[in-house]
Amino acid sequence: MKAVVLHEYGGPEKLLWEDVDDPRPTEDELLIHVSAAGINPVDWKMRSGEAHGRFPVTFPGILGRDLSGVIREVGPRVKGFAPGDRVLAFTHSTYAELAVTRAEETVKIPEGMDTAEAAALPLVLLTGEQLISRAVKIESGQTVLVTGALGGVGRSAVWTAKKAGARVIAGVRKRQLKAAEELGADQVLALDDEQALASLGFVDAVADVVGGEVAATLLGKVKPGGVFGSVVGMPSSAALHPTVRVEAIMAKPDAAKLRELAEDVQAKKLRIPIDRVIPMADAGKGQAAAEKGGLAGKVLLIP
Repeated sequence: MKAVVLHEYGGPEKLLWEDVDDPRPTEDELLIHVSAAGINPVDWKMRSGEAHGRFPVTFPGILGRDLSGVIREVGPRVKGFAPGDRVLAFTHSTYAELAVTRAEETVKIPEGMDTAEAAALPLVLLTGEQLISRAVKIESGQTVLVTGALGGVGRSAVWTAKKAGARVIAGVRKRQLKAAEELGADQVLALDDEQALASLGFVDAVADVVGGEVAATLLGKVKPGGVFGSVVGMPSSAALHPTVRVEAIMAKPDAAKLRELAEDVQAKKLRIPIDRVIPMADAGKGQAAAEKGGLAGKVLLIP
């Protein structure tokens, strides 16, 4: 098969479209013919070596966590799946024509959803949901501020918190205020507006996907006994706020939640925008564009 292979850490040009051996599923796995793979920030952080401490790459390596596709082969112990089923998964090594997934981490694509477009969903849906359910642990009636609310993870966090009955403040940039109205949050706040931030009262929780100075500022906006949840690591100023519980998480597979949220997307209750779909051979260009920022949604790679 063909795959995007990384032989050493470096820039986007290190991603090479090469021939490699086909993967083989174990008895508990599925072999998937990949329809599309999504690009996520963890991908370029792994490629560059920035994420070496948490996600080291064994060279030669194949990156990618999101996939959608069609089952080609089913392991003998797998139940509930058959060759020809359309599926999506939060897995590994998805920048390739073929990939293997654990059956317990794989979900059938909702009826009516485009197969390739489903690849935009797994990582962002699960990360946003777990930011709320595992880190923040929001309760009905509480107020949570979600940073980066217009991104895929932020959108998922906003939706999950609303489903839990929380009052949600969507944190975005000032130029994004109008666009953020579509999120259905109770309030929209410009995080790059000092006056707007100064007028923000204490909140029960912050669900953070951006980190940096924004995180440091918002830690001071969490009420004593409140929670600061993060998917980008512990804030550097966490020790200065001993009355705030800080929870940093990394997303993990959860087929039941992925299925539920994918159905919400198909029902148009939640939208994960896609900026562009490009050939997988151009993965380096896709990562460069996503890393630069300013896109209207996710970048998908098609073999």
